Amino acid sequence: MGLGRACEVSARDMEKEAGHLRGLRDRIEEGLKKRIGHVYVNGDTESRLPNTSNMSFEFVEGESLLLNLDMKGVAASSGSACTSGSLEPSHVLLAMGMSHELSHGSVRFSLGRNNTVEDIDFLLDNMPGIVERMRGMSPLYAGAK
Repeated sequence: MGLGRACEVSARDMEKEAGHLRGLRDRIEEGLKKRIGHVYVNGDTESRLPNTSNMSFEFVEGESLLLNLDMKGVAASSGSACTSGSLEPSHVLLAMGMSHELSHGSVRFSLGRNNTVEDIDFLLDNMPGIVERMRGMSPLYAGAK
């Protein structure tokens, strides 16, 4: 009976929740692309889950980004869900034609019903400084400027 009620509530709220998550996801992508150069949204930008964004940050190592985000209290993942926990580049991103270097700079943001606009704004306020600091250590970025 409990499962039936949970399914009923979930189905009732699904479209509203998907819209909320889609708005947060789009806020992340638009905000980061506006604030940081050499940033790419990976995959199809139309046919996808409303709560997930996979982005690549050129000239930055994804694992380093994750460590810095973690220190700020932001949870994210590297690469694609298929290679979560692996230091190898995502075979999915490589199959999409992405270079090894860019694939290594990929981060996946997954949102849930408890995420807020304030959470996203916190990320948008902190991510540019993190990326700038990381790129400041990259000899490849110095040549790309």
